Amino acid sequence: MSRIAPRPDSHYAWWLRWFFRSQKKRYGQTLEPAKIWARVPKLFLGVAALYGALDRKSSPIDPVLRALITVRVSQINWCRFCVDINSATVLQRGASEDQLRDLDHFQHSPHFTEKEKTALAYAEAVTYSDRQVSAELFARVKEHFTDDEIVDLTGLIAFQNLSSKFNAALDVTPQGFCQIAPQPRDPEKED
Repeated sequence: MSRIAPRPDSHYAWWLRWFFRSQKKRYGQTLEPAKIWARVPKLFLGVAALYGALDRKSSPIDPVLRALITVRVSQINWCRFCVDINSATVLQRGASEDQLRDLDHFQHSPHFTEKEKTALAYAEAVTYSDRQVSAELFARVKEHFTDDEIVDLTGLIAFQNLSSKFNAALDVTPQGFCQIAPQPRDPEKED
C-alpha cells in the first residue's frame, strides 16, 4: 500500500470518476497514481495534460524508444510501479524481451541501435543528479535527432522523472502489468 492512500471513488468529482472508468477499460484497473494525483484536482489536470502532450501518436520520437526511456528513467528513480506499467508498454509497442532485460546495461547490449543507445545515455545524463549532459553526448544526440525532436525527448525524460520520483517517494506499488519487468537493482545488496 502506498504512503498516501487513494480515496474511495465517491470522494472524487464526477469528471475524475469518468477518467478512472476510462483507465479501468484500458488497463483493467484504475491506476493508483492517478487516484493519488487526483486528491489535488488541479495537479491531476496539469499532469494528465502534460502526459497527453508527450505520449501523443504524432510524437516524432519512436513509440518503442519513448517506452524504453520511461522504463530506464523509472529504474534509476526506483519507481517499481513505473517500471511495471512502462515495461508492459514497451512489450505492447513491439520491443523485444531481450531489450527489456538488457535495459540497465544497454550500452553493452547488441539489442539496441546506436540511436537508442544515444537516447538512453542522454536520459541517464539528464536523470542522474551527479551527471551533466556533456558536449560530446549532446553532439551524439544531434547526430540522431533534430532540434524539435530533442525538445520532445528532453520533455519526455523530464516528465518521467517527475512521475517516477512522485511514485517512488509515495511508495506506489506495482499493479502486476508486466511479469518480466526488470526491477531496479539495489547496489548494496549486490555482492
